[in-house]
Amino acid sequence: MITVDSLTKHFVDSKRGIVRAVEGVSFESQPGEIFGLLGANGAGKTTLMRMLSTVITPTSGSATISGYDVVRDAAQVRRNIGFMSSTTALYTRLTAKEMIVYMGRLYGLGGRDLDRRVAEVIQMLQIADFQHRLCDKISTGQKQRVSLARTILHDPPVLFFDEPTAGLDVLASRTIMEFIEERRTSGKTVVFCTHIMSEAERLCDRICVLHNGKVAAIGTLDELKTMTGEEGLEKVFLSLVSGQEAEVA
Repeated sequence: MITVDSLTKHFVDSKRGIVRAVEGVSFESQPGEIFGLLGANGAGKTTLMRMLSTVITPTSGSATISGYDVVRDAAQVRRNIGFMSSTTALYTRLTAKEMIVYMGRLYGLGGRDLDRRVAEVIQMLQIADFQHRLCDKISTGQKQRVSLARTILHDPPVLFFDEPTAGLDVLASRTIMEFIEERRTSGKTVVFCTHIMSEAERLCDRICVLHNGKVAAIGTLDELKTMTGEEGLEKVFLSLVSGQEAEVA
């Protein structure tokens, strides 16, 4: 469902010159898989996710989502994806339900189909108790549930989660992770971006370690352990990152 080939993004900074945020990243991800993007802050994870979700245009390389090119077929790509991050914005003057309905209309849903889907996601994500409260009057965890609802309302085959548990307490984080696991079970293609090792260990079928915008390694956790000779994802990650630093040096 996702094919990425040598995707690259460079920015021009007035002080630093050319910033190579993402450099030649390639991978594939299939239905029923949680594909992890793991890296420290500034590794290029969010920039990569923004290119795949058509928010920004690549400098070079290509990517397809459900067979649609992220540049040439951006509108079709957006119909086939859901995107959620820790900073997904909600309109504070709308209630939780009004926010979900509004997003549904933007996705092109209407009438009974919209009513049915809104009712389904409100029940699925246990939003009913606060559905009529303004979005600026609900807790952070409740806001994340509303963000999840708007992400999946149109039932897209591909889902992007960019550090969705940032700032959440343990119980709210567990709810998010359990929900993501359920999406895999339902056959969705999920890209999960994090810098939290325990989340990657729990959720990801395969992991792509990014460092300084480049792929340090891709594989299952067992494959990465074998590659590095380390036990535990944190040691695996540090080994891969230090190895790439040595190559640069």
